[in-house]
Amino acid sequence: MDVVGDILARDRRSRDVALVTPDERERTYRDLITNGYKSANVLRYLGAREGSTVAVEPAPGLHTTLAFLGAAALGAPVRFDPETGIARGDRVVLVDVVDESTTEPAPGTGLAAFGGPPERPETTHWEQELWSENPGMPPSGVGPDDIVLRETDGEGPDRSGSVTHRALLDAAASVAGEHGLEPGDSVTLRGDLSDPRALAAGLVAPLAAGATSVLVGEETDNGEPTVTVEREDGGSRRVALPALGER
Repeated sequence: MDVVGDILARDRRSRDVALVTPDERERTYRDLITNGYKSANVLRYLGAREGSTVAVEPAPGLHTTLAFLGAAALGAPVRFDPETGIARGDRVVLVDVVDESTTEPAPGTGLAAFGGPPERPETTHWEQELWSENPGMPPSGVGPDDIVLRETDGEGPDRSGSVTHRALLDAAASVAGEHGLEPGDSVTLRGDLSDPRALAAGLVAPLAAGATSVLVGEETDNGEPTVTVEREDGGSRRVALPALGER
């Protein structure tokens, strides 16, 4: 894979389970890829383009995952930090509907909410648009050295700075290779999506390998995300979060 959007390649659609969300619902690769296309179209309708940033709620779930994949396929970098996204004038901001009333986008920023219908008419109802969208991928010229993740307000070398498609995929490939990920394996991510290392190991690595990403959403004891590989035979192994190379 050259860019994160290659996860959504049409020939990868199957009935294998790609994603398990914190509500324990399963989505197949066919479901994830089709709705990833729809997500890209919703974001494009809201003004996202190559190089424009989409700020996404970091809580793990179906809609935050779809927004990440759809934006990456468009070539729009994602920032898992809506508050910073608003402050920096990101093109689109996606939040949980419970946060809509306290989220005030600046002029030029489109606000979308998931989890139910928003209160304000100018806020886009994410699910309503998603389910009605065209399931075809819009064209994009994104390349491996383009930015896929923007910095957040987090501290430390692995929680700040921009990350390219190449760097994120290389980190994911290192996890997949070390643990021999393949279809039938599950990778469980505890924590949110804001740490690029956890995103690479817990979401991108299993999806790129045809395995299953399990998003638990539980808080961890020390605040650091954890990733675990679960085998079909019942064995499990903790994953060391990968370092991201040149970003």
